Amino acid sequence: MPIVVDIDVMLARRKMSVGELADRVGITPANLAVLKNGRAKAVRFTTLAALCEVLECQPGDLLRWEPGTPARTVTSGTSSADRDT
Repeated sequence: MPIVVDIDVMLARRKMSVGELADRVGITPANLAVLKNGRAKAVRFTTLAALCEVLECQPGDLLRWEPGTPARTVTSGTSSADRDT
């Protein structure tokens, strides 16, 4: 996946544990680990906002695009007018 999650970097800068961040954000440590390790398929904006609030950062401090790994193309739910021909 070309989106890289840099929560570890912000945790180190804030000298905060995964457990403390999970508690303060209101998600389970297991769900935070899925996000932190890049295994998440999606993240809710409310969760991203809570992470940014607790870590005092911007979304771009947590997420970055890394070229070289192709993204999956999502075509379901689009009409033929929405597709390039």
